[in-house]
Amino acid sequence: MPTEISTGFNPHRRRFLQASATAAAVAILPLESSSSQSFPSNLVASPADAALVLDHGPVTKVWAFNETVPGPLLRYRQGDTLSLMVENKLDQPTTVHWHGLRVPIGMDGVPHLSQKPIDPGDSFHYQFKLEDAGTFWYHPHFASSQQVGMGLHGVLIVDEYEPVAVDRDVVWVLDDWRLDQDAQILPFESNMRDTSHNGRLGNVVTVNGTIDEKFEVHPGERLRLRLVNVANARTFALNFNDLEPWVIAVDGHPINPRRLDQSLAPLGSGQRMDLIVDIAGNPGEVSSVIDQAYAPNFAYELMQLVRTDNSTSIQNSVPKRLADNPVSPPDLVHAKRISFLFEGGAMGGMTGATVEGEFKTIQELVGLGKVWSLNGIVQNDVHLDPPMFTLELGQSYIFELENRTAWEHPFHLHGHSFQVISRNGEPLAEQFTRDTVLLQPEESAEIAFLADNPGKWMFHCHILEHQDAGMTSVIEII
Repeated sequence: MPTEISTGFNPHRRRFLQASATAAAVAILPLESSSSQSFPSNLVASPADAALVLDHGPVTKVWAFNETVPGPLLRYRQGDTLSLMVENKLDQPTTVHWHGLRVPIGMDGVPHLSQKPIDPGDSFHYQFKLEDAGTFWYHPHFASSQQVGMGLHGVLIVDEYEPVAVDRDVVWVLDDWRLDQDAQILPFESNMRDTSHNGRLGNVVTVNGTIDEKFEVHPGERLRLRLVNVANARTFALNFNDLEPWVIAVDGHPINPRRLDQSLAPLGSGQRMDLIVDIAGNPGEVSSVIDQAYAPNFAYELMQLVRTDNSTSIQNSVPKRLADNPVSPPDLVHAKRISFLFEGGAMGGMTGATVEGEFKTIQELVGLGKVWSLNGIVQNDVHLDPPMFTLELGQSYIFELENRTAWEHPFHLHGHSFQVISRNGEPLAEQFTRDTVLLQPEESAEIAFLADNPGKWMFHCHILEHQDAGMTSVIEII
């Protein structure tokens, strides 16, 4: 259930399907892209104004890349080299992390761990080869909760060698914001309720940085729809009702095309999903897309697909499976096992944990703003603590994940992609390759990967308030 937010802001044109404690507004502004390359020569992080609520209120003061929210769509082809200068015009340091991309450690964007923070007025040159095709995104890893929550994020698409046969390629960047009655972002002050529950949930939901309600589609056309969840904490689970999209990729990696169902629908913070949507029906008809992540207590209409003139396309056929990315599969027979136990948070029963080698009671941890632990350890500053585990380069590993908390956690591994091989002790028929796995309360899972990228890598909850409050670790591969 989304956290209740008390603000006076109340956009008018919302159609709620069920009662909610949160005044959620939604948006859809199509971000369409061609298969051609598209990228600036630099990214500039700076304060900016954004029309998040359009005609419903004033512009919102945000932080943005190149003065847009989301930031510029970066589009390359598989095998290209990304080369970007990132300039910092904020009043605090920043970095850029390339979420989901398997990059060299020096390009990973984690302050003090993989690079020196980019101080105000300074710049940093990121350059690396794009090995994998798919849908990825970029965001800071310095003061992540605040900087991402203020609008610093963008999408990076790496096109496959063989284009997908669709009429349009569309990106929906799903986000939420906590705004006051003047449509300004509420302060990122310490909030133990957010920290100990399900993170900083907003009271305004946007798609591609705006509020609007309708997206025009053409009967007969086939869309490739790329969903990217950049919200600090909110999970999305979209129901397309009668359209029944095909899922062709998760977190940028191909899967055997299958209809979207409840097992795939939840999209946790940081996760992505590529859909093929065939638009059936006639001009003038409308289909609703419902966000039901928090149903049955709360569901709402994310947007309407409004059919205009007819089109033609190859539709209703099973989409062709995309070519696999060059990710080396793990050797499950000889893999070494490492266990991770997630504890803490409200209603979690954690009595204490270790911080920088010293055990502290839960009361002491709360005083430090740290209420989550991994294996009984609360990570304070990533660059100060030694790695939790040291892994052998070239060895396969299975991480056994156990969520012993009352809250969900999307766990993200830097520098690698992994296979989710089981949930709650049951092997999965199809072992999806991902970079972020969403664990429900009291759920367990196993993920497997080949440790083939040397360096010190973060492994953390992508609910950014949980990460800040201790639910993070570092693994070193040597």
